[in-house]
Amino acid sequence: MRNVFQFCFVSVFLLVSCNQVSEKGQKPMGQMPVYQDVPYLQDFAIKYDLTDDVLLLAAYADRNGTIQAISSNGLYRTHDGQFLYPGVLTPDKTYRPLRDKKLSGMTLYKNQFVYLDDKAVLSNAWAGNLYLKHDLPNANIIAAGGDFLFLISDGTTLQFLSMAKTPWQGQLEGDIVQDILFDASREKFWVLGQNTVSSFNISTSELKTVLRGSDFTSFAILDNKVIIGTNSGYFAMDAISGERVGDKQTKLPVIEITDLEAIDGDLWFGSAQGAFKLRKDGKFDYYYGKRWLPGNKVVHISKGTDGSILVVTDAGLGQIVFKEMTLFDKAQYYDKQVRNRHIRLGFNASLTDLERGNIDSGRLTDSDNDGLWTTMYLAGEVFRYAVTQSEEALQNCRESMEAMERLFSINPVPGFPSRSFERSGYIEVLNDPHRWQHTDDPEWDWKATTSSDEAIGHIFAYGVMAELMDNDLKDRAITLIDTLMSHVVQNDLYMVDFDGKPTTWGKWNPEYVNARPKMVGDRKLNASNIIGMLQTAYYFTGKEKYKEKAFDLMDNHGYFENLMRPIKEIGPAPDDADDWSKMLSESWNHSDDEMYYVGYWGLYNYAFNDTLKANYKKAIIDHWEVERPEKEGAWNIMTALTGTPEFDLEEAAWYLREHPMDLVTWDIKNSHRKDIDFVPPNFREQTIREVLPPDERPIQRHNSNMFRLDKLGRDGRQEYSAGDIWLLPYWMGRYLKVISEPQL
Repeated sequence: MRNVFQFCFVSVFLLVSCNQVSEKGQKPMGQMPVYQDVPYLQDFAIKYDLTDDVLLLAAYADRNGTIQAISSNGLYRTHDGQFLYPGVLTPDKTYRPLRDKKLSGMTLYKNQFVYLDDKAVLSNAWAGNLYLKHDLPNANIIAAGGDFLFLISDGTTLQFLSMAKTPWQGQLEGDIVQDILFDASREKFWVLGQNTVSSFNISTSELKTVLRGSDFTSFAILDNKVIIGTNSGYFAMDAISGERVGDKQTKLPVIEITDLEAIDGDLWFGSAQGAFKLRKDGKFDYYYGKRWLPGNKVVHISKGTDGSILVVTDAGLGQIVFKEMTLFDKAQYYDKQVRNRHIRLGFNASLTDLERGNIDSGRLTDSDNDGLWTTMYLAGEVFRYAVTQSEEALQNCRESMEAMERLFSINPVPGFPSRSFERSGYIEVLNDPHRWQHTDDPEWDWKATTSSDEAIGHIFAYGVMAELMDNDLKDRAITLIDTLMSHVVQNDLYMVDFDGKPTTWGKWNPEYVNARPKMVGDRKLNASNIIGMLQTAYYFTGKEKYKEKAFDLMDNHGYFENLMRPIKEIGPAPDDADDWSKMLSESWNHSDDEMYYVGYWGLYNYAFNDTLKANYKKAIIDHWEVERPEKEGAWNIMTALTGTPEFDLEEAAWYLREHPMDLVTWDIKNSHRKDIDFVPPNFREQTIREVLPPDERPIQRHNSNMFRLDKLGRDGRQEYSAGDIWLLPYWMGRYLKVISEPQL
């Protein structure tokens, strides 16, 4: 959803009393703010590709909802087209006689199509009675006024046409006509030249130059101002006095403006690099790339049907739709997205090898993090079940749990979870014989070298399941917790692979962890993760070996100090550090943030005592304070598990609302924008002062830098699953009661 629409749907915060009746399995949260899930306007795009070699000039929607586009070779109309399934623009043969005319322009009058050809202004509305002949065979610009008044131009000459008035003809003073608009409130036409703005009085037929300048490209009328676009920004002119108002505005996504339109009180801009809209707060909503438009060079913008916006580009037509929905509605859509095309053998998987974004052309693929992405989806479905008692959610949990269990059983190493598994033959395809190993069953292969982020994901999901489920899944989750943690403890706090050696990242032993200088993030991260994992294992199994190992690490090896180290002290390793530590700390690792936060569930909830719990809360909030600029929905909501009433709930809801419905990896570029404030290079890789909305930046999981501006080269090749990206924070928020049920 775009922020400009939020003024209609104010987020309401309520205080929930500590003695409130909890949803099934939920712990009372104390006094916490709650986001009221009222409807908001969610935007998404329907695209219509242009397959013919013609130049699109403009497009309009009439009162019947029909969309027509005028081109260098006549009229086109939309065919098919829905969200994620682009339609096409096809020659309009509806009125066959129009195909024989040399149509060069069109507009709307009383929400009916009006056309301009080399002989007349005409329409099929009003029983075809509108037919006004003109004397400009090369006319291609038209504007309609009240009472069937029209002003047309061929760029050099203007001609005024009316059913009741005498025709008039004239020219601008040494200028070329760019565009014409009718000002209904003042009953005059405005004429934009390359270097002038003129007015045409329909009563006196007086053409008067009002303003002089240079490099004008487009204009629009908004309230009592004429807004004038140029190749270097825009400015305003008072429509009554003709005086220029204020300075030229250049803090825009793109300063080279190709079109300006005022639609329902909003100012829309076209450029050679996408479209954008001025919001009420002075910022812009930016629509760039094939997430929104068939092409980036915008030719024309107009009002579409049902509040949508039509954006004509060099490659086709984009229709930006605004649909009223709640976060719960969005969750239902995403649930279908996951189940329809993102479940591979029970795993939460990506769809890859798409042909130009065609979601029906892709294939499900494994990843090194099948376990992690699936545990995050699985935990979200457990939260969903705890909140709704949905049988569908329960079945989703069962199917993913079967995949997670098989990660352990498909390889020969006791207690070791595979990264993934696949039917045989895949090793040769990937040409990765070290990671991919054969099983005893010739039908299956498994992926080795499991990492620490997989392990913490496993313990997170199983802990959530063990706590909130009251069926066989509870016992199965506890079994896997014990299975994995027994492997880790028995192997001296390492995950040991098929070759008898620790994996590259599955290392929590003090000899490895404390070899890192104190400012290197892995020292704090690994300590935090292993303590949370051991606490979870002890909480659900009651086995003293886990508790004893955790206290040994904290009391004798500095792990409590490690995990409590302020996050602001994390930085680059010193010059005399080992190469591995330097590599680990070249910049902030956003995958570490993901590992911290999924680990916080076990660290905080299953603390051995209240003193530790209070300290863990301080560590979590300390981390959250540094993460706040990213406005990361998952991190904000996960911070709420500590019971703190301050966790940027509105920013979390903003993340959920603003996240695009389209999860295809379209090319995204923002580094050229002039409306964002860049900051100097820094350790955390923050590029700009204020993070962009999720629907303006590349599609990414929680382990990526939210300040990343560009992602190019994979245009439409992959679709991510919403299972880990969106459904986890939403359903955790519902479970923690910081997001309400839908308020209709």
